[in-house]
Amino acid sequence: MSLLFNGIGVSRGFAIGKVHLLQRDQLDISQQQLEQQHVNAEIERFLAAVDLALQQLRSVRDNIPHNTPIEISEFIDTHLLMLDDPMLKEAPTRIIIEQQCNAEWALKLQRDAVVEVFERMDDPYLRTRKDDIDHVVQRIQRILLKKEPLEEPENISFLHGSIVIADDLTPADMIVMQHQGIVGFITESGGPLSHTAILARSLGIPAIVGVHQARHYIKDGEEVILNGYSGLILATPDDKAITHFRSQQQAQEQQRLQLNGLKDADTITLDGTPVILHANIESAHDIDALHAVKAHGVGLYRTEFLYLNRNDIPSEEEHYQNYLNMVTALQGAPLTIRTVDLGADKEIQSDNKRPLAHNPALGLRGIRRCLNEPALFMPQLRAILRASAKGPVKILLPMISNLSEIHQSLELLEVSKQSLQYSGLPFDPQIEVGAMIEVPAAAISAHYFAQAVDFLSIGTNDLIQYTLAMDRIDDEVNYLYDPLHPAVLTLINHVIEAGKSAKIPVSMCGEMAGDPRYVRLLLSLGLRTFSMPPNSVLEVKQVINNSHLDNLKESAQAILHCSEPLQQATLLQQLNLGIEPQSVYSQAAR
Repeated sequence: MSLLFNGIGVSRGFAIGKVHLLQRDQLDISQQQLEQQHVNAEIERFLAAVDLALQQLRSVRDNIPHNTPIEISEFIDTHLLMLDDPMLKEAPTRIIIEQQCNAEWALKLQRDAVVEVFERMDDPYLRTRKDDIDHVVQRIQRILLKKEPLEEPENISFLHGSIVIADDLTPADMIVMQHQGIVGFITESGGPLSHTAILARSLGIPAIVGVHQARHYIKDGEEVILNGYSGLILATPDDKAITHFRSQQQAQEQQRLQLNGLKDADTITLDGTPVILHANIESAHDIDALHAVKAHGVGLYRTEFLYLNRNDIPSEEEHYQNYLNMVTALQGAPLTIRTVDLGADKEIQSDNKRPLAHNPALGLRGIRRCLNEPALFMPQLRAILRASAKGPVKILLPMISNLSEIHQSLELLEVSKQSLQYSGLPFDPQIEVGAMIEVPAAAISAHYFAQAVDFLSIGTNDLIQYTLAMDRIDDEVNYLYDPLHPAVLTLINHVIEAGKSAKIPVSMCGEMAGDPRYVRLLLSLGLRTFSMPPNSVLEVKQVINNSHLDNLKESAQAILHCSEPLQQATLLQQLNLGIEPQSVYSQAAR
């Protein structure tokens, strides 16, 4: 009998294969008290384990194929940096000395302290980076406990054609498994922003996460069908189901070939309306991926990574060199830099200790933090201005909730301009400044904001969270994450209309912008600038180039005025298939 399971589809595609259950022993970490004369030997044992972990990861990195997406090596490099960071190297050593305890226990204490900080972060993307801490720590712990991590077996085809089910997977695990030819994977934990999800999308491996107790119900060697679009898993499928999904796989492969042919095509609707496709990036390395799909530029550069894993703030020169590298690599394409979006939970300067906020997501984060600490904000503003002399650069202000924050930011920007002018340093005096619309209050007040800035950018990830009062990386409530919720669509529509009235551009840089299911709906609402991960650009371009705006308006209005989720799903499907809404619209519009 077939069984159906539901999770979160984080990497689109279909996979059919035999299950390989990845069962790792649970690490039993207990405290052991050491005699003073054994402390130095314990430190040596710990440092030797760290060195071996470094060797293992370097070996994995060195064997990454040249055609592998850059994100893969970046994750491995991040883990290598963590292994050499005082946070995971010096701190446990100090704990061993102070508490005269075993290395495993000292590492556990340090891991718990670091993860607590990450868990209280307000930014969902940064909060999931605690996974990286866990993966690095577990690698060291397994070495200390003589439990080796997953390694490449002698038989390279060991997992060929398999669908792996695990509690979670590290970047190194995924690289090894990709070499072995897995066709998909399922994890019991994780969410759409986890490293596992990001890597799966980069590698093009169909994946579903958040399937609780999957290893308890699905047997090793059992055949399953994985639908990365819907998040559904069919265990022990019958021949009819297998035949159906085989045909879906073939259609998907044909579409992939068609997408590659769109790289040089203009992004324009069937009725001649041009659309701009930008890419979201984390570092200069991502620009290679942007060029590969010929995106128009960078719609969102998150600068938080310049501040992490350090006890000081980046200098103006460090900011400038980073932005200059990007401007140079973009070769004239625009770069939109979001000013730092740190939260009250993450302190940078070691001499500025404040208690962790009770609710960081509603605390001193984003522009609030920058205005509260000009010493954090001004070096970045000066660096962005200096970079603007070398190419087209825009400034995007995060977490704006009222007009006074915009006015204060513009005043500080003016001060920065005057100081550069006094120093004889060039900059673009007409640099554009935009406001990130990610708070419901900002969306409702968008008409006022549009009078004060040069452009608006809708951050749907936070906007949906704040509107629906749910945490999208909490797998107990992330089922509530709904871009089609009437309140969410109303706010998005309101922001786009505000931009039209003020005659300024409105872009969208959240996950919704890169999801092909919502492209036609957003087009019909008037969105003309989308920003997304580079690997989503071609698929979104395909939808746009096969859309006729006049044929979308009635269906879009039906969705906008519909309050029933099932009706919305039907209407959205009709919109994407080009079917008139007919009677469903009349019901929804009542």
